[in-house]
Amino acid sequence: MAAMTRVPWGTLESVGDQSGYVNGINMILSSSIPVLGSLLSPIYFQFFLDKLASSVGPRFYMNIFKCKQISETGAQQMLLDTQAVKTILLEIPSLGRQTSGAAGYSKFVSREMSKAEALLKVILSPVDSVADTYRALLPEGTPMEFQRILELKGLKKSDQQSILDDFNKGSPAISQPSSAAPVGQSMAPAPPASTVPAISNPASAGFIASREDVLTRAAALGRGAATTGFKRFLALTEAAKDRKDGPFRKLFNA
Repeated sequence: MAAMTRVPWGTLESVGDQSGYVNGINMILSSSIPVLGSLLSPIYFQFFLDKLASSVGPRFYMNIFKCKQISETGAQQMLLDTQAVKTILLEIPSLGRQTSGAAGYSKFVSREMSKAEALLKVILSPVDSVADTYRALLPEGTPMEFQRILELKGLKKSDQQSILDDFNKGSPAISQPSSAAPVGQSMAPAPPASTVPAISNPASAGFIASREDVLTRAAALGRGAATTGFKRFLALTEAAKDRKDGPFRKLFNA
């Protein structure tokens, strides 16, 4: 996904088919997911889905802020790419031939990718209404994110100040830091599974809320996923992030 930050979105001349980095994501997942689905038991595969959902969506959103500049044509192309990536992610349970617990995963993916779609719609909005559009589509956004959006739209510092002043007057005080990483800084690591929002009935939704819940369910199901073995699986999952040749390493860094 890092390749999307290297696309010249500010000088794109026309909207076409999905971009090359989207094809790369599709190729990695299409070749890897069927293998994982055949090797992992349902409880392991569900945990993999939860980790993937909590990583890809937020990283995609943050990568938009890491682009240099995004023109109207570039934002339209990126919006098309966002919808394509969402479709690819939603097809993963079917690719793995394990769809029994996919409802919670699909809901989470749709919610996270809709944030990226909302961000791009803000970038596409006219300058005189960009503040109102941002408040409406991203009500939990921060002044720092909003300023970065103005930069992505190509506004000069002198033109940004009056818009920022009006935005700050109409916005409540926000204390939390922006989720968008400044340009040039490394991407923040994916949030751990324990930060995935809890669902009132995880068993019926097929969504694992925390590692403790995973361990409890694995032991209760009696599918060979004993607590010790599953902890080892968690450790291997975390260690896989540091591999330089793994397919999912390429998914985030290519």
